[in-house]
Amino acid sequence: MRKTFLLAIIPTAAALLLLPLAPANTAPLTHATRNVLGSLRPAAQDPSPDPSPFVAPVPPIPQIHVHVDPPEIDPPEIDPPEIDPVEVNVHPEEIEHEVMAQEDADHEDFDFDIDHDDRELNVRAEEKIEKSFPMPSAHRTLEIDNVWGSIDVVGTASDQAKLTINKSIRAESKEKLEQARKDVTLDITQQPDALKLYVNGPFRCDCHDCNRSRDGEGYIVKMDFQLQVPRDIDIKIKTVNEGRVSVRDINGTFLVRNVNGDIQIHNIAGSGTARTVNGPVKVSFRQNPREASDFQTVNGNIELQFARDLSADFRFKTFNGGIYSDFPVTAMPVAAMQQERRGNKVIFRADRYTSARIASGGPQIKVENLNGDIRILENHE
Repeated sequence: MRKTFLLAIIPTAAALLLLPLAPANTAPLTHATRNVLGSLRPAAQDPSPDPSPFVAPVPPIPQIHVHVDPPEIDPPEIDPPEIDPVEVNVHPEEIEHEVMAQEDADHEDFDFDIDHDDRELNVRAEEKIEKSFPMPSAHRTLEIDNVWGSIDVVGTASDQAKLTINKSIRAESKEKLEQARKDVTLDITQQPDALKLYVNGPFRCDCHDCNRSRDGEGYIVKMDFQLQVPRDIDIKIKTVNEGRVSVRDINGTFLVRNVNGDIQIHNIAGSGTARTVNGPVKVSFRQNPREASDFQTVNGNIELQFARDLSADFRFKTFNGGIYSDFPVTAMPVAAMQQERRGNKVIFRADRYTSARIASGGPQIKVENLNGDIRILENHE
C-alpha cells in the first residue's frame, strides 16, 4: 500500500501549499518499508504486519518543495482577497426553523430530585420515550432536528424505525420544570416514506415576532436520540449542544451537522455532508461515495477511511495541520485567481484549496478544517 504525505503551508496572504507526491512507479510498501518511511497514521490504526516474504526497505523518497509567491496586489487600488465565512449556527435560537405538522409526544410523569451541586439548575427530572414507526416504502428518509443532546442512528434489516429518547430537564425551580414540560415538545411527522422528529421550544422563536426572552427560560431540556432504522434510508440529522452524532450501517445519502460535539459515521455506502464546529469528524466507507461529498470542522481532526478502489478528486484546505494520504495522489493545477469588479474596484479571489486526484479521478470530495490534521486512509475492515 503506497502512502503519500501532503504538507500544507498557508501564509496569511494566500493559501500556499507544498505537495510532496509519491511517484506512480513506487513499489508497494510492506510493513517493514513503512517503518523506514514512517507511518502516516496512528499506530493503532495500522493493519497487521504483512505475512508475505520480507522485502528490502525502499530508501525514503526526498520531498519536493514547490513554492509559489503570492501575487502582488496594490492595497490602495483593490480590496484584499476575501475569506468566505464558515456557515454555522452556534446559538440554538438561531437554528433554521422548518415548518412541519405537529403531533403531541407521549409524556410520562416526572420524578424530580434536588441536586445541591448545581446552584442554578438544581431541579432535575428524567423521562424515557419509546415509539415505533412502520416504514414500508422502498425510498425512505429520516430527519432529526435536535438542540440539546446526542443522536445515534443505526441501520438494520427491519422495515420499522424504533425510537428511544432519554429526556432530562434541568431547571431553577419546580415551577420552571413544569414550564419546561409545556414549552419544549417533540413534534413528529410520519409518512410511509418519511419520518421527521423536531424538538420545538422557545429557542426556535424569532426575536422579531416573539416577546419571550432568549436567555431567560430558566431550564435546559436535553433529549438523547437512539434510533434503529431501515438500512436503505436517506438521513438528515443535526444537533447543537452537549451531544455527539453517530451514524452506522446506512446505505443512503447523509447530511449530518453538529456544533459543539464530534461526528462519527461508520460503515456507510452513500454520499453526503458532515460538518461540525468544535469536534473531530471521522467517517468510514464500506463503499466509496459516487457523488460529491463535503466534510468540515473548525477545531478537530478529519479522518476519512475509504475502500481500496477509491477514485476521486479531492479539494483540501487546512490552516494549522497537515494532510496525509494512504493513496498515491496526483497534484492538480492551481486554479487562477478570479477577478471581480464592483463599481470602480477590482477584487481578486484566490482559490485557497489544494486539489489532488486519486487514481483516475471521480466525484469531488471537499475536506476542510482550521485547527487539525486531515487524513485520507484505506479502510481495512
